[in-house]
Amino acid sequence: MTCILQLGPLTDRFNRALAAEHEVLRLWEADADAMLDQHGNGVDIVVTSARFGCTASLIDRLPNLRAIISFGVGYDAIDVAAARARQIAVSNTPDVLNECVADLAFGMLIDCARQMSRADRFVRAGEWPSGGLPLASRVSGKRLGIVGLGRIGEAVAKRASGFDMQVRYHNRRPVEGSVHGYERDLVELARWSDFLVLTCPGGESTRNLIDMAVLEALGPKGMLINVARGSVVDEPALVQALLDGRLGGAALDVYAHEPHVPDALMALPNVVLLPHIGSATEETRLAMEELLWANLRTFLERGEVLTAV
Repeated sequence: MTCILQLGPLTDRFNRALAAEHEVLRLWEADADAMLDQHGNGVDIVVTSARFGCTASLIDRLPNLRAIISFGVGYDAIDVAAARARQIAVSNTPDVLNECVADLAFGMLIDCARQMSRADRFVRAGEWPSGGLPLASRVSGKRLGIVGLGRIGEAVAKRASGFDMQVRYHNRRPVEGSVHGYERDLVELARWSDFLVLTCPGGESTRNLIDMAVLEALGPKGMLINVARGSVVDEPALVQALLDGRLGGAALDVYAHEPHVPDALMALPNVVLLPHIGSATEETRLAMEELLWANLRTFLERGEVLTAV
């Protein structure tokens, strides 16, 4: 029987089904070092997620590891280079979450601009009889900058068309055939934008990509929306820009040190804070599970994965 090391819990449905079909070592329920010392040589496959990742040091402790099957589109927490050096297959679950993440990104944009969460808190606190909220910002007809025009970025741009927004984007290189304007200089894209949406990958290549220079260019009326990775934004710079009024607002679904959110962000009325729920719908999580299963079963049958990283 194949021995699978599961690094952290996924859905209850998946956890039960995996344990019913395979020998599963649940790392999060055990003394990790003791489990790896006793069973590491027998592990064939690691099942993980974008949250739990898989480090080079863990890979080193699994000498017979053949595949890392991951739940989620992001793989910056997986040491892909260490896996490739040993010809270990790595898969993720792309595409099936594009629409839900884009839905959330655009909802966050509207919320940040129209102060919907703030207005909800205002009513619930009984403050309405004492006066109204400051005027908000319109969304329709504004300028949208997208950092990372991949599948999710394209889905965000598609939604923007319904609001008659102008769209430009920043990538390492232009997207062939794209109808949207390409901006090579990220600071210039931020200066042009009313809203800057982050849909780029995480990892070292994009760490602190959104720094103080970008935030200042976005400006005191500009708004940052992040559904990418917390590592993409220089979080202390973001906090400072918001506190100083150099940035107009932010809507965040991801953070540098999840699940920890800076206290300063929680105290600001012009910031929308969500607990990393980009793909958190019944439909999308089921589709992600099904693709994870497909990768696992295909690897067991043919020694390859369907959606290789």
